Amino acid sequence: MQRQPWEDPEYIKYTLWFVFACIIYSIIGFTWGALMGGIHEFRHFVDHRMHGNLIVRAHTHINLLGWVEMAIFAAVYYIVPRLVQRPIYSLKLVKWHFWIHNFGLIGMVVFFTTAGVAGGIASEHVSPAEVEAIVKPWLATMGIFGSMVLLANFIWAYNLFRTCSNRDKG
Repeated sequence: MQRQPWEDPEYIKYTLWFVFACIIYSIIGFTWGALMGGIHEFRHFVDHRMHGNLIVRAHTHINLLGWVEMAIFAAVYYIVPRLVQRPIYSLKLVKWHFWIHNFGLIGMVVFFTTAGVAGGIASEHVSPAEVEAIVKPWLATMGIFGSMVLLANFIWAYNLFRTCSNRDKG
């Protein structure tokens, strides 16, 4: 029996990696949320310390860009080639999408969290202006990683658009 174009083992592997990433990020996000809600000192820190809310943003991004988006990417990568009856436009772009998105998301979470912890601790000892000076470079670095996630989303959209509109392939 002839293999369908979307049954390429490498394509299946990367589609499943999106599923696995979704699972890992969901466990991290759910655990993080439970800890924030269940440990009084942690909850107080994120609610009452200057920039402590950045830790909540890190948690939010793990859930949205990790758990939710990875699930959507996996589902769409699975469904679209079957709908249009041809392979994905570029397996190379699928791979780039996966790695850039994950690297960017992990960077965002690390630097959001670092900024929140540094700002929260510093707010007990220095002026608000000094806290801002401490947090600002961490947030600027986080923005670079956030731009990587945005780039990965554009790669995904371009690859899907080309898959759906390219009549010459497949």
